[in-house]
Amino acid sequence: MSAKILVVDDEQNILNLVTAYLRPEGYEVKTAVDGRIALQLCRAFQPDLLVLDIMLPGMDGLELLAQLRRESDVYVILLTARSEETDKLVGLAVGADDYLTKPFSPRELVARIKAALRRLQSGNLPESRVMQFAHLRIDLAARRVWAAGQEVELTTTEFDLLKTLAEHRGMVLSREQLLEQVWGQNFFGEIRVVDVHLGHVRQKLGPHHGIVTVRGVGYRFEGVSD
Repeated sequence: MSAKILVVDDEQNILNLVTAYLRPEGYEVKTAVDGRIALQLCRAFQPDLLVLDIMLPGMDGLELLAQLRRESDVYVILLTARSEETDKLVGLAVGADDYLTKPFSPRELVARIKAALRRLQSGNLPESRVMQFAHLRIDLAARRVWAAGQEVELTTTEFDLLKTLAEHRGMVLSREQLLEQVWGQNFFGEIRVVDVHLGHVRQKLGPHHGIVTVRGVGYRFEGVSD
């Protein structure tokens, strides 16, 4: 079954260009030019991946993303203006998984989409291991996490970061290594995406997250086994 992709941008020429590159790859593509319409379409279409521009009429991309994150963990690639560094960081804080600055290469966008969908599909493969720590349980097959007995909802990217650190328990992984493991070798965005998403993981898991910052190097997971 082909992946479903929703592309949201108020510039029709960008929608036409992106669609022209995605449909030959076999993806089912829908588009929207308005934030409110895009939110309705997300709920009806249930895309596997969302390409979302920040500057939209009706409801801007950041507001749409914040509302969407209350009900969906769909993978989101945010489109931002090259000079708007604040928008990138706010978008990541709200819940974007990746971002691309305008003007962008359609080929690079397609490469990012392919890499993201490979990650999502690999996450659906049977994997019997359950990682159990003193106050943390990670079910790899179901992609579910419990902290102190309470289930915690993580996005795809947040789960993959936690899983990667837990699988290398006791080892320090640099931000570059985490980028390669989670986003793939072709990621050329801002390295701070790692910090932002791990900040979300720590906040959601509370005092039992087990993630230690190694200043100047990266991160280490110190979960104690049960």
